[in-house]
Amino acid sequence: MTQEKIKSIVEEQRNFFKTNKTLDMSFRIEALKKLKSMVINNEKEMEEALAQDLGRHFVEAYFCDIGSIILEINETISGLKKWGRPETHFSGLACFPSLITKVYKMPYGTTLIISPFNFPFLLSIGVLIPAIAGGNTAVIKASSKSKSCTSLLKKMISETFPAEYITVVDGGHDVADYCLEERFDKIFYTGSPKVAVHVMEMAAKNLTPVALELGGENGNWCIVRKDADIKDAARKIAFFKALNSGQICININQVAVASEIAEDFIEELKKAFDRSLSDNSINNPEYPKLITAEAYDKCVAEAEEYRDRIRYGGKGDRDSRKFEPTIIFPVDIKERIANHELFNPLLPIIPFKDNEIDKVIEEISNREHGLALYVFTNNKRWAKHIFQTMQYGGGCLNEVCIHLMVKGVPFNGVGHSGMGAYHGHWGFSEFTHPSTVLYGKTKFNLSLREHPYEEQSGIKMKMLKLFER
Repeated sequence: MTQEKIKSIVEEQRNFFKTNKTLDMSFRIEALKKLKSMVINNEKEMEEALAQDLGRHFVEAYFCDIGSIILEINETISGLKKWGRPETHFSGLACFPSLITKVYKMPYGTTLIISPFNFPFLLSIGVLIPAIAGGNTAVIKASSKSKSCTSLLKKMISETFPAEYITVVDGGHDVADYCLEERFDKIFYTGSPKVAVHVMEMAAKNLTPVALELGGENGNWCIVRKDADIKDAARKIAFFKALNSGQICININQVAVASEIAEDFIEELKKAFDRSLSDNSINNPEYPKLITAEAYDKCVAEAEEYRDRIRYGGKGDRDSRKFEPTIIFPVDIKERIANHELFNPLLPIIPFKDNEIDKVIEEISNREHGLALYVFTNNKRWAKHIFQTMQYGGGCLNEVCIHLMVKGVPFNGVGHSGMGAYHGHWGFSEFTHPSTVLYGKTKFNLSLREHPYEEQSGIKMKMLKLFER
């Protein structure tokens, strides 16, 4: 994939957008139906590709990637006509006699979607859905790490849509830069904050609007108070940490646990891992693998730094790229492992005295904002206060991750965990811009705004003060 080829693709898509075909709601809905059929007809192939790249079991593949995409398409098809309907507003007496104003939901044009390896279908097709719904064309730059999934995605899209409407390009960072050097009308990037800075720098050259979905610089926190149901908390945390072997942007990065219950919680966490994966997760065919040998080696190196504090797990197999869910305890909140996104199955546990929870909250709040926040407690009043005062992307009380699946609500982060929002109506809004148009009248126009002011200043001022309030 060369710079010239990318330039040609963008130009063809720009020309196609200028035909106005994508402005038609029926065209968009038909495209979404084709997208849904594409996913359903290639379900087995998608499951196989996810198994090859990430070792995902077909149930996990469907739950996380395939089923979620179908849900999103169905919601979008159902709501699109309503979302896209122009809004009618009363212009106000100050605009008399032009009393009607319309707000049109206009597509940006040619969009660029840069997707990651960890959910190669969900985070590419899932973003393509609102791009289509908004009436845009799209170039998807898929990850070079998830090779089987990218190859299949490229094949599926090319068989479903013409390249001048939607296309997939593969390759490494050089190809991503080729794309970013072109003038797109909207960019949606999913990945790390470090790369996001580069994306924004490149986009700034053309003043291209950008949406970002990031994991967060310091990771996502989970807080377990002493009044929590620790068996329930351990079960859910163990499930989530094992999911995709921890390679999830909203996954739990570190757990702050009240010291009064820390030992009991760790025992429950061990049992939960054993129940779900047996006592040998490396040989469990349902347990996913890390995406590359480099990712595996990075995980091993960090585990070795804390070898003397590993309470569970700590072993791996480089050939299969599987590393056990690993509990590390105790960890100080200031230590390095509790200060950066892990993206692997290591789980540092930070003890705190329950009556000193405010210090923990202050420390978390002083760091970069996470994409997710999870709280386990029976004190709903305290939890509500935390959710309404801290800054983070989204979260759960006494639950993990499934806020991502709720219809009609936005998903994304803030600051180092993201910019903008999508899913459902929020995704449609992210991929459209509201254009306000006032419909003027040619009769009975008032001269309040026009010169001369001085001759009739008394009357004009009285009328302006009456209308502009």
